[in-house]
Amino acid sequence: MLDRLQSLADRYEKLSELLCDPDVASDSKKLRDYSKEQSDLQPAYEAYTEYRNVMEELDAAKAMLGEKLDDEMRDMVKMEIEELSQRQTELEEKIRILLLPKDPNDDKNVIVEIRGAAGGDEAALFASDLYRMYTRFADTQGWRVELMDANTNDLGGFKEVIFMINGRGAYSKMKYESGAHRVQRIPTTESGGRIHTSTSTVAVMPEAEEVDIEILDKDIRVDTFCSSGAGGQSVNTTKSAVRVTHVPTGIVATCQDGKSQNSNKEKALQVLRARISDMKRQEEEAKYAGERKSKVGTGDRSERIRTYNFPQSRVTDHRIGLTLHRLDSVMNGEIEEIISALSIAEQADLLEKGE
Repeated sequence: MLDRLQSLADRYEKLSELLCDPDVASDSKKLRDYSKEQSDLQPAYEAYTEYRNVMEELDAAKAMLGEKLDDEMRDMVKMEIEELSQRQTELEEKIRILLLPKDPNDDKNVIVEIRGAAGGDEAALFASDLYRMYTRFADTQGWRVELMDANTNDLGGFKEVIFMINGRGAYSKMKYESGAHRVQRIPTTESGGRIHTSTSTVAVMPEAEEVDIEILDKDIRVDTFCSSGAGGQSVNTTKSAVRVTHVPTGIVATCQDGKSQNSNKEKALQVLRARISDMKRQEEEAKYAGERKSKVGTGDRSERIRTYNFPQSRVTDHRIGLTLHRLDSVMNGEIEEIISALSIAEQADLLEKGE
């Protein structure tokens, strides 16, 4: 571990030199790439620097015990050794986590798809609640939300809503949200006051750049149609809505939120690239599912991951057995505690597997 840390520190310091080089400063691509690389290395570099300082102080304190000291000074040195040893253990744990393999998609923007599943109108209403929850959470992170496409029902719920979250580290947090979200509450459409159980599904996909997924013109079919509102009623007479079909895979993406056909086509292509990339990623992960499946799940949208119980103001994440009794704040976007717990569980899982 120490050899790896020293190599990392050497690279960090080399990057500091490169970033001061006039030739690099005049090359925007190199400047951006080196800056990002150094930024990624910084947490581990700083932890290793502190670790080296602690070890030097610990060696010096232990050497002092071999000298002639009065009882008061000896007790002070022993106390210092105890504190430094505790900090050494904390730093070693922190460094082990920092050295875990990082998901290459963690810093990317995400495309999120929410669909009402089991439960009809109530599932669609809950899908709109989830959309609001994620937009509120994005606000707390300083991220920007861009609506890509939406299909509403007569009650204002979402049969389907697709949106992009732009912000560094968006995927690193939002990736834990993929799966089936179950709600237990009395629907607004229920006259008898009975509690119903409904489900909405969430799929979170890292944005795929054109260099990651190349879509050839000959491989797609583009159809245009009039944008529609709730119940399928046409809301304009221009064919600005766009449906793009990727013929080789059969994957389809639709966008009708933009005002122009060109902007809708570009958004549809963004969604299409993300879906193709996600399909390929899931195919790869399926090959290693048995040996690599994490306790926080596979990201499969059919996997039930969380229950929102309104009568008891309870939220339970089934992957890690976490239960919170503050449903209102969670639905208002305060989900950082849940996401942090899932991240810690994943890190512990990786450490246990020795990855």
